[in-house]
Amino acid sequence: MKEIDYQTRGTCSRRIQILLNDDNTIARVQFQGGCSGNTQGVASLVIGMPASEAIKRLKGIRCGAKSTSCPDQLALALEQAEEE
Repeated sequence: MKEIDYQTRGTCSRRIQILLNDDNTIARVQFQGGCSGNTQGVASLVIGMPASEAIKRLKGIRCGAKSTSCPDQLALALEQAEEE
């Protein structure tokens, strides 16, 4: 298992903690800060999903006028984990 502790940028959430299984599927996601209902919903939806699929679905989502969002930051965190 791989643990990721990602500091977000440009969002209301401050940090995302992710646990990936050995097969690179998402076992757990926990946002610190942000819109509680939205971040809990996103976290719940990606459980069991391959990291590559979550990246494909979430990358580039914006929040209002911001250039990023909590889902986009999750995708960036997963991308970073894949590169390591």
